[in-house]
Amino acid sequence: MSDPIVVIGAGPAGLAAAYELVHNGHQPVVVEAEEQVGGLAKTVEFDGFRFDLGGHRFFTRNRQIETLWRELLGERLRVRPRLSRIFYRGKLFSYPLKPAQALWQLGPLTAASVAASYAWARFFPQKPEDNFEAWVKNRFGRKLYEIFFRTYTEKVWGMACTQVSSDWASERIQDLSFGKVIREALWPRPREERSRSLIDEFLYPCRGPQEMWDELARRVRAGGGTILTGERVCIVRTENGRAVSVLTKTRNGRGEEVAASAVISTMPLRDLALAIRPEAPAAVRDAATQLRFRAFLTVCLIVEAPSTFADNWIYVHSPDLRMGRLQNFGNWSAEMVPEEDASAIGLEYFAWQGDEVWTMPDVELVELGTKEFAQLGLMPKAPVRRGYVARSTEAYPVYDLGYRERVRVLREFLSGLKNVFPCGRGGLHRYNNMDHSMLTGILAARAALGEPVDVWERPRDDDSSAKGVQEAL
Repeated sequence: MSDPIVVIGAGPAGLAAAYELVHNGHQPVVVEAEEQVGGLAKTVEFDGFRFDLGGHRFFTRNRQIETLWRELLGERLRVRPRLSRIFYRGKLFSYPLKPAQALWQLGPLTAASVAASYAWARFFPQKPEDNFEAWVKNRFGRKLYEIFFRTYTEKVWGMACTQVSSDWASERIQDLSFGKVIREALWPRPREERSRSLIDEFLYPCRGPQEMWDELARRVRAGGGTILTGERVCIVRTENGRAVSVLTKTRNGRGEEVAASAVISTMPLRDLALAIRPEAPAAVRDAATQLRFRAFLTVCLIVEAPSTFADNWIYVHSPDLRMGRLQNFGNWSAEMVPEEDASAIGLEYFAWQGDEVWTMPDVELVELGTKEFAQLGLMPKAPVRRGYVARSTEAYPVYDLGYRERVRVLREFLSGLKNVFPCGRGGLHRYNNMDHSMLTGILAARAALGEPVDVWERPRDDDSSAKGVQEAL
């Protein structure tokens, strides 16, 4: 019997890869560092209240991925209306932006400045357009950039917008511009043709994304696969240009070696390169150590009052608040909140591991979150029963100005290992959406089975990027 295919990580990409392998008659071994599957998209529970770390809407234009979602959860996957807004200087603005409403709320002088700066940007665009600030200014104008983009982006990344690659904007804001927002308001396109940023509904599991990941894990195990939780891969041994085993370690220091016929990795691309033995060349290790990740933490508040605002989430752009985003989980699904007269509120703070926010004791973070939630004025005088803190480490692959070259160096090195296949957000150092992450996992599994697919090819919002996946689903 040949050695199993080892999958590193049991998040969306890793579980999708393992499920694909089971569909093809294999019995993979999945190694997950945490005790709970789900990775960055897991749902945590405190006192019966459920909190989705980051707020993960299930939206895709890929029919195969949506078919998989519906196959896994059936009627437990519900259509939910979307309402998201921006909190800026005491006011709530619809997001996606509604031009007439936003300009009215900003007032005539600011509205005139918005129009003038947008016109200027159209006639005199910034060149080169290699950073986030230039990209957004060219499409929205300086004034809208300063109001609706700058503060939040700098909270997320912890650096000036001029140091953030324009790739971040082109992937997250996609083809949106102020002109397109106006055209969409006047002549709306069919829902299936809209940018991801403009969708007005999405799918969501009744009790959060954890339902999806637990069901995937159940099916992987039922198909003969093994999922080891609480074990972190620390070394990937290679011989003659192929991975032959992985070494794992638990929190108590116990380790084991798992033989591998191939390795599918969702661990951070940086960590994979540094885990290879014999060691990668110095230039590769240097590039790896310079790839960074932002962490974030969620202050989970149980509020003793029913929610009085309809938003799923709110972006907090006010510079006087440390909070970056707020989630109202009862508006994602009523089953996230077990009591009718209470609310589950998630307050998100972005950080570098080891910085002031990250190292703040939980009790102080709960106090900070409670204070800032009160400052928003969304639920005046509603008492907070209790608060908890959930931390996510390598949450956001950093798109600084040098990241692309570092990724290229690591990709070139790993291409020399014929049976190692990175995938997922961290594995590719790419800010994938959840459907794209799962798709890269499926494609990585197919590559491990010998099919000629390129996991690194950027998936598109249609079915063409999933060629050959249909049979697996």
